[in-house]
Amino acid sequence: MLDTDTKRRIDSCRDILVGKVPDPKSQVEQITIALIYKFMDDMDAEAKEFGRNRSFFAGNYAKYGWSKLMAPGMGGFDMLALYSEAIQKMNENPGIPALFRDIFKNAYLPYRDPETLRAFLKEIDGFTYDHSERLGDAFEYLLSVLGSQGEAGQFRTPRHIIDFMVEIIDPKKDETILDPACGTAGFLISSYKHILKHNTKGYKKQQDREAYDEKGVPIEALTLETPLHYKGDLLSPDDRKRIAANIHGYDISPDMVRLSLVNMYLHGFTDPHIDEYDTLTSEERWNHYSDIILANPPFMSPKGGIKPHKRFSVQATRSEVLFVDYIAEHLTPTGRAAVIVPEGIIFQSGTAYKALRKLLVENHLVAVVSLPAGLFNPYSGVKTSILILDKALAKKADSIGFFKIENDGFGLGAQRRPIDKNDLPKIRAELSEYLRRLRTGESVAEFQPSLGLIVDKAKVAANNDYNLSGERYRENGGHNHSFPIVLLGDSSLFRVESGGTPKSDVGEYWNGGIPWATLVDLPASDFITEITSTQRTISERGLRESSAKMIPANSVIVSTRATIGRIAINRVPTATNQGFKNVIIQDPTRAVPEYVALALTKLVPTMDAWATGGTFKEISKSKFCELGIPLPPLEVQKEIVAKIASYQDEIARLKAAIESEECNIQTTLAQLWGEEVAAPAEF
Repeated sequence: MLDTDTKRRIDSCRDILVGKVPDPKSQVEQITIALIYKFMDDMDAEAKEFGRNRSFFAGNYAKYGWSKLMAPGMGGFDMLALYSEAIQKMNENPGIPALFRDIFKNAYLPYRDPETLRAFLKEIDGFTYDHSERLGDAFEYLLSVLGSQGEAGQFRTPRHIIDFMVEIIDPKKDETILDPACGTAGFLISSYKHILKHNTKGYKKQQDREAYDEKGVPIEALTLETPLHYKGDLLSPDDRKRIAANIHGYDISPDMVRLSLVNMYLHGFTDPHIDEYDTLTSEERWNHYSDIILANPPFMSPKGGIKPHKRFSVQATRSEVLFVDYIAEHLTPTGRAAVIVPEGIIFQSGTAYKALRKLLVENHLVAVVSLPAGLFNPYSGVKTSILILDKALAKKADSIGFFKIENDGFGLGAQRRPIDKNDLPKIRAELSEYLRRLRTGESVAEFQPSLGLIVDKAKVAANNDYNLSGERYRENGGHNHSFPIVLLGDSSLFRVESGGTPKSDVGEYWNGGIPWATLVDLPASDFITEITSTQRTISERGLRESSAKMIPANSVIVSTRATIGRIAINRVPTATNQGFKNVIIQDPTRAVPEYVALALTKLVPTMDAWATGGTFKEISKSKFCELGIPLPPLEVQKEIVAKIASYQDEIARLKAAIESEECNIQTTLAQLWGEEVAAPAEF
C-alpha cells in the first residue's frame, strides 16, 4: 500500500515543479526520470555493498553518479549543468539495460532555475527503494495526476473501472493479453495482479467475492500480506516467464510508452513489451492475435479523420470505430475483450457505426455495460459504455445482456468524491452469472438481473439499426422509459441550419431591425435562454447577401463554436452568426421546442467531446446531425417540460429567499453600528 511519506514526497515534487513545469504530464515525466536516475544509483550502491562492480554509473558515466550530483559543495548552476547533461546522455550509456535507455530517450530539463532543481532533487533524494511493490504503488499514485485529456483524446481510466473490467474478463496465466492503446499500462498491470491473486496459496475465492460484494471493497485492496499483495506463489518460474512474455501494449505516444515501461518495470517486469505503434495505420502487427484485449482507446479523431490501411472489416475514418473493429478482429477463436466506447458507438446512424454494430452483434458481443456520464469528470462529461466481447460465446448465444451503472462509488460532480452508492459489485455478480449461464448452456430466459435486462439478438437486429442502447428494448413499465432515439439529422422531424455574418465593413448590412443572435444573447447564467430581441440587428440586404438565414420562431438555437452548448429558443424570427446550429422543428405534432431544448442540455458533454479544431473548437453540421435524443409522445414531452419548469420556479424562489435572508443579515449587522437602514425584509 502507498505509504504517507512517499505520497507526501510525490506531492512535494509536483508543488516544486508546478511554477516552472505547469503541464501535469511534463511533471510526471520529470519526476519519473529523476526517480529512475536515483533508482539506478541505488542499485549501483547495492552492487558495491555486495562486492560487485557498479554498472549504471561506471566509466565515462561515473561523473554523473548521484553522490557527485548531490555533493555538499556543488554549486547550483554546476548541479543544473551536470544533471541536464546526464539525463540527455543517459540513453547512450552502454552500462544500462535497453529499457532504461528508452526511458531516457529525448529526455531534457525544461527549465534553467538552479534553486528549483536543487529543491526538487532534495525531495527525490529522500525516496527509498526497499520494496518494488511499494515503489510501483507510488508510481501509480504519480500517474493518477494524468487524468486530463491527452492530445490524442486519451482519458486515464479510473482504477476501480479497470479492475471491474479485468474481473469480468478474468484473464488466465496462460493467455496472451493486449492493450492496443495502453496509455500508462493500467489494464496490463491490473491483469497481472488478477493472475497473481488467483494463483496465490490461501486465496479463497468465496471470501474474496463476499468482501467485494457486501462491502464494495476494491479487489486490489484485498491483500494477503501487506505490502506484498498477492504473491502468486503457485506460479512456477516457467509460468512467470510465460506471463511476462504474454503481456503486450501499444501506444502511439512516445511519452506514454515511456511511462508504461517504467510502470511495468516497477511492477516486476524486467523486460516489458510496450511498443510505440500506431494501431490504426500500421500493418506490421496485423496478424498478431490475443486471447484477452482490454482497452479504453482514444475517442477523438483528427480533423479529416483517420486514414487507416485497407485490412479493416469496417471502412471508417473515426478512431473509436476503427479501434473497436481492430479489437474484435484480433481476438483468438476463444478470445475475450472489454473495451470502453463513447456513446456514438451505441446508437449513431452512420454507415460505419451500423456496420460495426452488425459485426459485433453477429460475431462478438455478449454484453453492454452503460457507464455514468460523469465518469471522466472533471475532464469530460462524455457518456460511455463498456462492450464485453467473447468470440466463442457470441457464436452460440441468442441474446445480449444490457446492464446500467448509475453509481460507481463516487459522486458525478467535478470532484468525484466517494459516496455510499455503488452498483459495480451487484453488476459484476449479475453479469458474471449471465456469462456463466451462457458458458454452461443453461437457459437465460428466466434470468432477470435487477440492474439490467436480457434481449434477444433478433430484436436488436430487427430494423437493421443494431442499436445497443438497452433502454430501447425495455418493455415493462418500471421506472425506466423506452422511447425511440431520433437524430437531429432526421429530415422528417428537424431541419438543421447554420448561421452567418454579413461583412462588417458594409454599413447597409447592419442595424436593419432583423434580430441577429450572437453568444452575448445567450448568457452563461441561463439554463435555456428565451430570445425575444438581440443586441445587434441586420438588414434585409445583409441577410440576403450573407450566409445568415432567417430562423422561424420557436426553433432551438445551440452554440457549437468555441463556447459549446449554450441553448436558446427564439420566440421571434431570428438570424444567427456562424457560431450556432439551429434546429427547426418540421413536424410540430411530434416535438415541442421546449422539450428538444431540454433534451439537448444532456448532450452538451457529448458535443464538447465531438468538437474539433485548433484556434476554435467547433462541431460540424454533419456531426451535429448525428446527435440523437429520446422522443416520447407529445403529451409526455409537455409533461416533462411542465415538471422541469416547476423545478426551475422553485429554484428561483429559493434563490430569492436566500438573497432576502442575506440582506437581512447585513441589515441587522448595520444596525449594530447605528446606521440608518430599512426594516429587515420578510420572505
